[in-house]
Amino acid sequence: MTAVQDEKSTGYVRQGKQAYLDTLRTLSEASVEVHFDPFKDIDWDSDELAVRPDDERWILNDADEIGAHPWYKALPKQRQIEIGMYRWAQVAKVGLQFEQLLIGGVMNHLVWSENNNPEFRYATHEVTEETHHTQMFQEFVNRVNPDVAGAPTYFKVLVPLMASAGAWFPEAFFTGILAGEEPIDHLQKGAMRSGGSHPAANRIMQIHIAEEARHIGFAHQYLEQHVPELGRVKKTLLAYVFPVIMRLLCDVIMVPSKQARYDMGIPDEVAKEIWWKSEESEKLLRDLFGDVRLLADNLGIRKGPAKLLWKLTGIDGRASRFRAEPRAASY
Repeated sequence: MTAVQDEKSTGYVRQGKQAYLDTLRTLSEASVEVHFDPFKDIDWDSDELAVRPDDERWILNDADEIGAHPWYKALPKQRQIEIGMYRWAQVAKVGLQFEQLLIGGVMNHLVWSENNNPEFRYATHEVTEETHHTQMFQEFVNRVNPDVAGAPTYFKVLVPLMASAGAWFPEAFFTGILAGEEPIDHLQKGAMRSGGSHPAANRIMQIHIAEEARHIGFAHQYLEQHVPELGRVKKTLLAYVFPVIMRLLCDVIMVPSKQARYDMGIPDEVAKEIWWKSEESEKLLRDLFGDVRLLADNLGIRKGPAKLLWKLTGIDGRASRFRAEPRAASY
Protein backbone atom coordinates (compact mmCIF):
# COMPACT_ATOMS: atom_id res chain seq x y z
CA MET A 1 0.00 0.00 0.00
CA THR A 2 1.43 3.38 -0.96
CA ALA A 3 1.56 6.44 1.26
CA VAL A 4 -1.25 8.07 -0.75
CA GLN A 5 -3.38 4.93 -0.45
CA ASP A 6 -2.69 4.92 3.31
CA GLU A 7 -4.07 8.43 3.46
CA LYS A 8 -7.24 7.64 1.53
CA SER A 9 -8.01 4.31 3.18
CA THR A 10 -7.26 4.99 6.82
CA GLY A 11 -7.81 8.71 7.19
CA TYR A 12 -4.80 8.77 9.50
CA VAL A 13 -2.58 10.88 7.25
CA ARG A 14 -4.13 14.05 5.89
CA GLN A 15 -3.36 15.69 2.55
CA GLY A 16 -0.20 17.79 2.62
CA LYS A 17 1.82 15.33 4.72
CA GLN A 18 3.51 13.44 1.92
CA ALA A 19 6.92 14.85 2.88
CA TYR A 20 6.43 13.57 6.44
CA LEU A 21 5.56 10.11 5.13
CA ASP A 22 8.65 10.16 2.94
CA THR A 23 10.78 11.13 5.96
CA LEU A 24 9.36 8.28 8.03
CA ARG A 25 10.10 5.83 5.24
CA THR A 26 13.64 7.15 4.85
CA LEU A 27 14.30 6.93 8.60
CA SER A 28 12.95 3.39 8.76
CA GLU A 29 15.04 2.25 5.81
CA ALA A 30 18.12 3.86 7.35
CA SER A 31 17.51 1.96 10.58
CA VAL A 32 17.42 -1.29 8.61
CA GLU A 33 20.52 -0.51 6.56
CA VAL A 34 22.70 1.08 9.27
CA HIS A 35 22.27 -0.21 12.81
CA PHE A 36 24.53 -1.46 15.57
CA ASP A 37 24.60 -4.25 18.11
CA PRO A 38 26.75 -3.42 21.15
CA PHE A 39 27.93 -7.01 21.52
CA LYS A 40 28.76 -7.51 17.83
CA ASP A 41 30.09 -4.10 16.85
CA ILE A 42 32.20 -3.34 19.93
CA ASP A 43 35.15 -5.57 20.76
CA TRP A 44 34.92 -5.04 24.51
CA ASP A 45 37.79 -7.39 25.36
CA SER A 46 40.27 -6.06 22.81
CA ASP A 47 43.56 -4.54 23.91
CA GLU A 48 42.53 -1.25 22.29
CA LEU A 49 39.48 -0.87 24.54
CA ALA A 50 41.12 -2.18 27.70
CA VAL A 51 40.35 -0.02 30.74
CA ARG A 52 43.39 0.81 32.88
CA PRO A 53 43.32 3.11 35.92
CA ASP A 54 46.55 4.87 34.87
CA ASP A 55 45.54 5.61 31.25
CA GLU A 56 46.02 9.33 30.63
CA ARG A 57 43.54 9.27 27.75
CA TRP A 58 40.82 9.50 30.40
CA ILE A 59 41.95 13.01 31.31
CA LEU A 60 39.18 15.45 30.34
CA ASN A 61 39.99 18.07 27.73
CA ASP A 62 38.64 21.59 27.31
CA ALA A 63 35.57 20.36 25.42
CA ASP A 64 34.24 19.08 28.74
CA GLU A 65 32.98 21.71 31.19
CA ILE A 66 34.81 20.05 34.08
CA GLY A 67 37.98 19.51 32.06
CA ALA A 68 38.08 23.18 31.05
CA HIS A 69 37.89 24.50 34.62
CA PRO A 70 41.11 25.66 36.37
CA TRP A 71 40.20 23.61 39.44
CA TYR A 72 40.43 20.38 37.43
CA LYS A 73 43.58 21.43 35.57
CA ALA A 74 45.35 22.03 38.90
CA LEU A 75 44.71 18.50 40.18
CA PRO A 76 47.38 15.78 40.16
CA LYS A 77 47.36 13.75 36.96
CA GLN A 78 46.14 10.56 38.65
CA ARG A 79 43.20 12.40 40.18
CA GLN A 80 42.37 13.87 36.78
CA ILE A 81 42.27 10.33 35.37
CA GLU A 82 39.98 9.12 38.17
CA ILE A 83 37.57 12.01 37.68
CA GLY A 84 37.65 11.54 33.91
CA MET A 85 36.72 7.87 34.25
CA TYR A 86 33.93 8.74 36.67
CA ARG A 87 32.70 11.54 34.41
CA TRP A 88 32.38 9.37 31.31
CA ALA A 89 30.76 6.52 33.23
CA GLN A 90 28.34 8.97 34.84
CA VAL A 91 27.36 10.43 31.47
CA ALA A 92 26.73 6.91 30.16
CA LYS A 93 24.66 5.92 33.21
CA VAL A 94 22.45 8.99 33.03
CA GLY A 95 22.16 8.48 29.29
CA LEU A 96 20.88 4.95 29.66
CA GLN A 97 18.40 6.00 32.35
CA PHE A 98 17.07 8.67 30.02
CA GLU A 99 16.83 6.07 27.23
CA GLN A 100 14.73 3.92 29.57
CA LEU A 101 12.34 6.85 29.98
CA LEU A 102 12.18 7.24 26.20
CA ILE A 103 11.49 3.54 25.62
CA GLY A 104 8.69 3.49 28.19
CA GLY A 105 7.06 6.64 26.86
CA VAL A 106 7.16 5.57 23.23
CA MET A 107 5.60 2.23 24.12
CA ASN A 108 2.86 4.00 26.06
CA HIS A 109 2.28 6.18 23.00
CA LEU A 110 2.23 3.32 20.49
CA VAL A 111 -0.22 1.17 22.44
CA TRP A 112 -2.90 3.59 21.15
CA SER A 113 -1.56 3.47 17.60
CA GLU A 114 -4.06 2.68 14.85
CA ASN A 115 -3.35 0.10 12.20
CA ASN A 116 -1.58 1.54 9.15
CA ASN A 117 -0.16 4.37 11.23
CA PRO A 118 3.12 5.00 9.36
CA GLU A 119 4.78 6.31 12.54
CA PHE A 120 4.58 2.90 14.21
CA ARG A 121 7.34 1.28 12.19
CA TYR A 122 9.95 3.97 12.68
CA ALA A 123 9.13 4.49 16.37
CA THR A 124 9.67 0.79 17.05
CA HIS A 125 12.94 0.89 15.11
CA GLU A 126 13.97 3.72 17.41
CA VAL A 127 13.02 1.78 20.53
CA THR A 128 15.09 -1.17 19.30
CA GLU A 129 18.09 1.11 18.86
CA GLU A 130 17.57 2.75 22.24
CA THR A 131 17.44 -0.67 23.90
CA HIS A 132 20.82 -1.44 22.35
CA HIS A 133 22.07 1.91 23.65
CA THR A 134 21.09 1.00 27.21
CA GLN A 135 23.02 -2.27 26.89
CA MET A 136 26.01 -0.46 25.40
CA PHE A 137 26.07 2.23 28.06
CA GLN A 138 25.62 -0.23 30.93
CA GLU A 139 28.44 -2.45 29.66
CA PHE A 140 30.66 0.65 29.49
CA VAL A 141 29.71 1.65 33.05
CA ASN A 142 30.36 -1.85 34.35
CA ARG A 143 33.88 -1.80 32.94
CA VAL A 144 34.87 1.81 33.66
CA ASN A 145 33.28 2.62 37.03
CA PRO A 146 30.35 0.55 38.33
CA ASP A 147 29.96 2.81 41.37
CA VAL A 148 28.75 5.94 39.57
CA ALA A 149 25.68 7.62 41.02
CA GLY A 150 23.61 8.06 37.85
CA ALA A 151 20.63 10.39 37.59
CA PRO A 152 19.23 12.25 40.60
CA THR A 153 16.74 10.32 42.73
CA TYR A 154 13.88 12.66 41.86
CA PHE A 155 14.32 11.88 38.16
CA LYS A 156 14.16 8.13 38.73
CA VAL A 157 11.06 8.54 40.89
CA LEU A 158 9.36 10.63 38.19
CA VAL A 159 10.26 8.37 35.24
CA PRO A 160 6.98 6.35 35.33
CA LEU A 161 4.91 9.55 35.42
CA MET A 162 6.91 11.18 32.63
CA ALA A 163 6.70 8.01 30.52
CA SER A 164 2.92 7.99 30.94
CA ALA A 165 2.80 11.33 29.09
CA GLY A 166 3.55 9.34 25.94
CA ALA A 167 -0.09 8.23 26.06
CA TRP A 168 -1.96 11.33 27.29
CA PHE A 169 0.21 14.21 26.04
CA PRO A 170 2.66 12.86 23.43
CA GLU A 171 3.61 16.35 22.24
CA ALA A 172 4.96 17.17 25.71
CA PHE A 173 6.64 13.77 25.86
CA PHE A 174 8.44 14.26 22.54
CA THR A 175 9.49 17.69 23.78
CA GLY A 176 11.10 15.87 26.70
CA ILE A 177 12.87 13.54 24.29
CA LEU A 178 14.49 16.51 22.59
CA ALA A 179 15.31 18.06 25.98
CA GLY A 180 17.52 15.08 26.76
CA GLU A 181 18.79 14.13 23.32
CA GLU A 182 19.93 17.57 22.16
CA PRO A 183 22.28 18.22 25.14
CA ILE A 184 23.89 14.78 25.16
CA ASP A 185 24.36 14.97 21.39
CA HIS A 186 26.00 18.39 21.82
CA LEU A 187 28.28 17.03 24.57
CA GLN A 188 29.37 13.98 22.59
CA LYS A 189 29.92 15.81 19.30
CA GLY A 190 31.98 18.43 21.10
CA ALA A 191 34.12 15.71 22.67
CA MET A 192 34.71 13.97 19.36
CA ARG A 193 35.54 17.19 17.52
CA SER A 194 38.18 17.96 20.12
CA GLY A 195 39.94 14.63 19.68
CA GLY A 196 37.77 12.35 21.77
CA SER A 197 38.73 10.44 24.88
CA HIS A 198 39.63 6.83 25.63
CA PRO A 199 38.90 4.49 22.65
CA ALA A 200 36.09 2.77 24.59
CA ALA A 201 34.33 6.10 25.14
CA ASN A 202 34.99 7.13 21.56
CA ARG A 203 33.45 3.94 20.17
CA ILE A 204 30.18 4.25 22.08
CA MET A 205 29.98 7.95 21.17
CA GLN A 206 30.44 7.15 17.47
CA ILE A 207 27.58 4.66 17.57
CA HIS A 208 25.34 6.88 19.65
CA ILE A 209 25.88 9.99 17.52
CA ALA A 210 25.14 8.05 14.30
CA GLU A 211 21.83 6.66 15.50
CA GLU A 212 20.80 9.61 17.64
CA ALA A 213 20.72 11.83 14.54
CA ARG A 214 17.71 9.84 13.34
CA HIS A 215 16.02 10.00 16.74
CA ILE A 216 16.42 13.76 17.04
CA GLY A 217 15.19 14.21 13.49
CA PHE A 218 12.08 12.14 14.20
CA ALA A 219 11.23 14.09 17.36
CA HIS A 220 11.50 17.38 15.44
CA GLN A 221 9.35 16.02 12.60
CA TYR A 222 6.78 14.56 14.98
CA LEU A 223 6.28 17.87 16.77
CA GLU A 224 6.16 19.85 13.53
CA GLN A 225 3.49 17.48 12.28
CA HIS A 226 1.28 17.17 15.36
CA VAL A 227 1.51 20.37 17.40
CA PRO A 228 -0.48 22.34 14.78
CA GLU A 229 -3.25 19.78 15.24
CA LEU A 230 -3.61 20.50 18.96
CA GLY A 231 -6.58 22.34 20.37
CA ARG A 232 -6.11 25.81 21.81
CA VAL A 233 -5.86 24.67 25.46
CA LYS A 234 -3.26 21.95 24.85
CA LYS A 235 -1.21 24.13 22.52
CA THR A 236 -1.17 26.96 25.07
CA LEU A 237 -0.15 24.53 27.81
CA LEU A 238 2.64 23.18 25.60
CA ALA A 239 3.89 26.72 24.96
CA TYR A 240 4.37 27.22 28.71
CA VAL A 241 5.81 23.82 29.59
CA PHE A 242 8.11 23.59 26.55
CA PRO A 243 11.00 25.73 27.93
CA VAL A 244 10.54 24.33 31.44
CA ILE A 245 10.83 20.73 30.18
CA MET A 246 13.87 21.71 28.13
CA ARG A 247 15.69 23.23 31.07
CA LEU A 248 14.81 20.59 33.67
CA LEU A 249 15.80 17.60 31.55
CA CYS A 250 18.86 19.40 30.25
CA ASP A 251 20.04 19.71 33.85
CA VAL A 252 19.49 15.98 34.41
CA ILE A 253 21.72 15.23 31.42
CA MET A 254 24.37 17.93 31.79
CA VAL A 255 24.72 18.57 35.54
CA PRO A 256 26.07 15.71 37.68
CA SER A 257 23.85 14.87 40.63
CA LYS A 258 24.82 15.99 44.11
CA GLN A 259 26.14 12.51 44.85
CA ALA A 260 28.18 12.45 41.64
CA ARG A 261 29.69 15.86 42.40
CA TYR A 262 30.60 14.61 45.88
CA ASP A 263 32.16 11.46 44.44
CA MET A 264 34.28 13.52 42.04
CA GLY A 265 35.16 15.99 44.80
CA ILE A 266 33.87 19.03 42.92
CA PRO A 267 33.54 21.97 45.37
CA ASP A 268 30.16 23.73 45.41
CA GLU A 269 31.64 27.02 44.26
CA VAL A 270 33.29 25.29 41.29
CA ALA A 271 30.05 23.51 40.41
CA LYS A 272 28.20 26.84 40.35
CA GLU A 273 30.74 28.30 37.95
CA ILE A 274 30.64 25.26 35.69
CA TRP A 275 26.88 24.91 35.56
CA TRP A 276 25.20 28.10 34.60
CA LYS A 277 26.55 30.76 37.04
CA SER A 278 29.39 32.10 34.93
CA GLU A 279 29.35 33.99 31.63
CA GLU A 280 30.86 31.05 29.75
CA SER A 281 28.46 28.49 31.21
CA GLU A 282 25.44 30.71 30.59
CA LYS A 283 26.48 30.96 26.96
CA LEU A 284 26.90 27.18 26.74
CA LEU A 285 23.39 26.72 28.10
CA ARG A 286 21.99 29.00 25.42
CA ASP A 287 24.07 27.30 22.72
CA LEU A 288 22.43 23.96 23.47
CA PHE A 289 19.00 25.17 22.38
CA GLY A 290 19.42 26.98 19.06
CA ASP A 291 17.69 24.17 17.17
CA VAL A 292 14.79 23.86 19.59
CA ARG A 293 14.29 27.63 19.51
CA LEU A 294 13.94 27.29 15.73
CA LEU A 295 11.44 24.48 16.25
CA ALA A 296 9.43 26.46 18.81
CA ASP A 297 9.33 29.48 16.49
CA ASN A 298 8.12 27.32 13.61
CA LEU A 299 5.41 25.94 15.90
CA GLY A 300 4.41 29.44 17.01
CA ILE A 301 4.87 28.70 20.73
CA ARG A 302 7.83 30.98 21.59
CA LYS A 303 5.91 34.20 21.83
CA GLY A 304 3.64 36.22 24.11
CA PRO A 305 3.76 35.55 27.86
CA ALA A 306 5.35 32.12 27.27
CA LYS A 307 8.44 33.87 25.86
CA LEU A 308 9.22 35.09 29.37
CA LEU A 309 9.82 31.51 30.52
CA TRP A 310 12.54 31.11 27.91
CA LYS A 311 14.34 34.08 29.44
CA LEU A 312 13.76 32.96 33.03
CA THR A 313 15.13 29.50 32.34
CA GLY A 314 18.22 30.95 30.65
CA ILE A 315 17.68 29.26 27.28
CA ASP A 316 16.44 32.18 25.18
CA GLY A 317 18.41 33.60 22.27
CA ARG A 318 18.51 33.71 18.51
CA ALA A 319 17.12 30.61 16.85
CA SER A 320 19.23 28.55 14.49
CA ARG A 321 18.70 29.48 10.86
CA PHE A 322 18.57 25.75 10.09
CA ARG A 323 18.94 22.58 12.13
CA ALA A 324 22.49 21.79 13.29
CA GLU A 325 23.74 25.23 12.31
CA PRO A 326 27.38 25.37 13.51
CA ARG A 327 27.33 28.60 15.47
CA ALA A 328 27.15 29.92 19.02
CA ALA A 329 23.84 31.31 20.21
CA SER A 330 23.46 35.05 20.49
CA TYR A 331 22.15 36.90 23.50
